[in-house]
Amino acid sequence: MSVLAKVEANLSLEIEGSLDALAVEILRPRFNSLVQDKSDVVIDMSRIEFIDSSGIGAIVFLFKRLRSMQRKLSLIGVHGQPFELLRRLRIDQSIQISE
Repeated sequence: MSVLAKVEANLSLEIEGSLDALAVEILRPRFNSLVQDKSDVVIDMSRIEFIDSSGIGAIVFLFKRLRSMQRKLSLIGVHGQPFELLRRLRIDQSIQISE
């Protein structure tokens, strides 16, 4: 479901499938470990086809935790329904998002 890799000074997390309530529950320990590291975080969403409010909440929660530690969160490969929802909710104004 997810892959974690250290790329240069960033941690990269690749998520596949849906980012919904079930996926968030599974990914919660991984998100907590991302916060423990001292690197910025990049989430590759190129394989995510669907995101719901639980997924949005998890991303925003991770963003706030990282920001409080003067670190950055970026989302790459965002497309389709996830991109539209993130844009509609104006999350792209706080978190760096690229298609």
